[in-house]
Amino acid sequence: MELFQYDFMQRALIAGLITAVACPLIGIFVVVRRQAMIGDGLGHIAFAGVMGGYVLGVYPTAVAALVTMLGAAAIEFVRHRHMRQADTALAIFFYSGIALAVIFSSMAKVPGNGMIGVLFGSILTVTGADIWLIAGSGVLVLGVMHRYFDRLLLMAFDEDVAHVSGINTGLTGTIFSMMAALVVVVGMRVVGILLVSSLMVIPVAAAQLLRRGFRATLALAVAFSVISVLGGLVLSFNLDIAPGGTIVVTAVAIYLIMLVCADLNVNFTLTRKKSADTIVKSGHKNSY
Repeated sequence: MELFQYDFMQRALIAGLITAVACPLIGIFVVVRRQAMIGDGLGHIAFAGVMGGYVLGVYPTAVAALVTMLGAAAIEFVRHRHMRQADTALAIFFYSGIALAVIFSSMAKVPGNGMIGVLFGSILTVTGADIWLIAGSGVLVLGVMHRYFDRLLLMAFDEDVAHVSGINTGLTGTIFSMMAALVVVVGMRVVGILLVSSLMVIPVAAAQLLRRGFRATLALAVAFSVISVLGGLVLSFNLDIAPGGTIVVTAVAIYLIMLVCADLNVNFTLTRKKSADTIVKSGHKNSY
């Protein structure tokens, strides 16, 4: 396509596709574990990391990745050691992230357009350094998820059974949380901190409507995520609108389409069942 002849669109495409694959890999476990809002919380910590990078004069995305992964590990530690106060502790972590971000942004005098890019994404301004970080993060997430997939699957459905089965749930959970943090930072460059959780949740939710097995649902979620990114990039380029928001709106549109298809399938199945029951009853009457 003509739009992908531009260098900035090629970089945007690479970053978008890597993010589109990585987000559902994490998102499907997040959704099954009913932690759909964890992406938003980690986004708050990532926000502080980015602003801290500006203060230090260091590559902000790399600082955000480090800070968010450490924050994710700390959150998982608190969750395991202090289950009764887990929700309160998590809220404190998240609000602290926002507070530090505000303080750091005032110290660094971050320009308004830089702040907008962090909050709402700036995929069209992805640099070569960003591509290397995003690609490296994507490979790491894929490798870790492949290695721990079965353990995470068991933990997602019943963490107690996983622990009894000999799985180190604390370590595995910490590794997963750190990978989730990495995906949040990667997604931050594509759709922004405020919307990154949507790419982790919406494609998975759309795939779940089709009621397939776990692996099939994951494959469908990745496909929906890729379509959302491609569709969002094309639409945003042609309509001259914000790409981050357009990508998420495309994902929502796919979800709504799947919702309608699921309802139609249920209605069709019920109609067939009623028709079959009617035929069976008619057959019984005729036999008499």
